[in-house]
Amino acid sequence: MKADLHTHTTSSDGRLTAGELFQKAEEKGLDYIAITDHDVCEGVEEKHRLAKIHNVGYIPGIELSTLHKGKSVHILGYFKQENHDAKGMRDYYTYMREGREKRARKFIKRLKRHFDIDITYERLMELSGGIIARPHMAKAIRELYPEYSHDEVFDKFLGEHSKAYVPATELATAEGLALLKKHDILAVLAHPTLLKEEIREEVLRLPFDGIEAFYPRNKPGEEERFLAFAERHDLLVTAGSDYHGIKHDTSHGDLGEIVLEGARLERFLAALRP
Repeated sequence: MKADLHTHTTSSDGRLTAGELFQKAEEKGLDYIAITDHDVCEGVEEKHRLAKIHNVGYIPGIELSTLHKGKSVHILGYFKQENHDAKGMRDYYTYMREGREKRARKFIKRLKRHFDIDITYERLMELSGGIIARPHMAKAIRELYPEYSHDEVFDKFLGEHSKAYVPATELATAEGLALLKKHDILAVLAHPTLLKEEIREEVLRLPFDGIEAFYPRNKPGEEERFLAFAERHDLLVTAGSDYHGIKHDTSHGDLGEIVLEGARLERFLAALRP
């Protein structure tokens, strides 16, 4: 069996609907996928139905956007039971949706002020369906300024080093972990390779249940270090492509490019049982 445990759909910043994603997973020969859209988990019953049609196991999930000392830390949450609709989680989805709306408006102002890039909030809402993320901003920019590639838009205008950059959330990483644990949701540190050096050791000491040791952007030797870290601290190991389905996007992998297999997958699935 093999599983891709980090994917996105049009519920956040992915390009495929859930149905299209399950179809692609079936074509790729995947046994399981986890859908981990940014800061929301919705349509779970429909996704279970689609998963059965395509004979692919479905794991409901979420990717929380948090900050530790002002630096981005993402947490993958995997639901053990149907608690994605718990009041605490619904409150979180609302909080993040409203926060992303405010962030988008700030981004629009800063893009105009610093780079004379002029996009509208209305177009971002059309592109996103409600959960506005940077890939939606990138698409809106490229529609009006096609001379820039997707990667160039992120490098010049939307990255953390840009004058226009606005952090995604003010939720502390410890608070995000506490939210997941309160609702009995497995909490996994997403793509540790992307952690800023100045916070890495502190973040790794937080009480995660697992670590995403297999990831497309891992640097040479990191996979082995993450696996050794997981073994020392008795953590679950996960693997994910971070698939978004965006053309010419080198920041994420293709569906099934990175998978979890064998005993590690069996242990992960066992941990999901209520």
